[in-house]
Amino acid sequence: MVHAQLHCIFPQCDSRYSVNSDANACTECAGLLDVKYTGIDASSVKELAQLRRMNNTKVHDRSGVWRFRHLLPFYLEHAKKDDNLVTLDGMEGNTWPIHLTHAAEYAHLPSENVWFQFEGNNPTGSFKDNGMAAAFTHAKMLGRTYVACASTGNTSASVAAFAANELSQMRAAVFIGDGKIARGKLAKTLAYNPKVLQIAGDFDDAMSRVQEVAKSEGIYLTNSVNPFRLEGQKTIMHRVWEGLDWEVPDWVVVPGGNLGNCSAFGKAWHELYELGLTTKMPRIAVINAQGANMFYQLVQQGAVWNGGKVNREDYNRAFANAPKAHTRASAIEINKPVNFYKALRMLEWTNGVVSEATDDEMLEAQAVVNRNGYGCEPASAATLVGMKKLRAEGIIRPSDKVVGIFTGHLLNDAEALIEYHAGERKYQFSNQPVKVPNSLDAIVAALR
Repeated sequence: MVHAQLHCIFPQCDSRYSVNSDANACTECAGLLDVKYTGIDASSVKELAQLRRMNNTKVHDRSGVWRFRHLLPFYLEHAKKDDNLVTLDGMEGNTWPIHLTHAAEYAHLPSENVWFQFEGNNPTGSFKDNGMAAAFTHAKMLGRTYVACASTGNTSASVAAFAANELSQMRAAVFIGDGKIARGKLAKTLAYNPKVLQIAGDFDDAMSRVQEVAKSEGIYLTNSVNPFRLEGQKTIMHRVWEGLDWEVPDWVVVPGGNLGNCSAFGKAWHELYELGLTTKMPRIAVINAQGANMFYQLVQQGAVWNGGKVNREDYNRAFANAPKAHTRASAIEINKPVNFYKALRMLEWTNGVVSEATDDEMLEAQAVVNRNGYGCEPASAATLVGMKKLRAEGIIRPSDKVVGIFTGHLLNDAEALIEYHAGERKYQFSNQPVKVPNSLDAIVAALR
């Protein structure tokens, strides 16, 4: 029989809680929590996922999240019926790894060994929909009708869409920083009709306030400090595994902001390994924006998980004194990542690495991705920058199988595109509009 429980991530504490709780932190030591399972049947994991994918007339089998629900069965503690699973008509998680020749060449890697997965192809334009399917399912389990989040834009749009899709059974409030959200992300958030509170401050300020409000008002918090949200994001790796014909890549490369994705990815592979479904785990590379690189800096200074034996006072003090984040990659403009300790643990599990990308590097890499006929937002392009750097440093080898995750859609930040291609500054891959007189001869001449 499958059983799910919340565990404190620190082994020295190991406090445990029911999944019928909305606790996001351990009451004993304030550590983050994991959803842990016993009784999962590993014998038919792959076959069941493939069967559901082929039999996609059922809404939850169409979902790239719930197709793998046997690997995140926390909801079974509440109800046996799949009807209780929250979905955007099965559209979340319909992504898979593909080859991009120009992008692989840009990273100086052979294209046959490199795959990219576009999580921006989720319904609201980012990877967040994977996590919200699970978080809203848990909120529904608890009978909650009011949800909230802090956001740089993608989380707020996903929360608002899922709340709106629940047929007025859910209300949503989103906290955004003052001037810290791309207009495309703000537009889609407003369109789904949540209560939008623009805080005088940045994301880190909004995150602090929403946690206080959620606790004092009993509102369900949907940020990635929520362990159930990360359960949904695990399935990004399940689809990578499936898309590579159940082979484990040597590397997974992902941008790092609040560090929820890399933490979820590490958990996904660690669980598959413990179930005996894989014989190795990929190395995970996290790429910070240079203007929001506290994780990178602390790891460079020697921060390690060490089996959970970490001096949290030192790290908490470092984050309290962290400078304000400043980067064009708004989706990862976060300098106080709530999943710092889970991310450290992931690095230990996977022998992972952390690197950083400048704004210019991300904008150039974004243009390369676009030239493949696909698109991603600037923060996503940190993935390609990281691949290129790690290859140049000899850390990634040409023979390695590498999967890069692009987290957000091209049009999430249209202003960045216009500035890059039509602004005063000339970038390497700028595609400036050609101004021509209104005459046939001039137009034909310009086309030659």
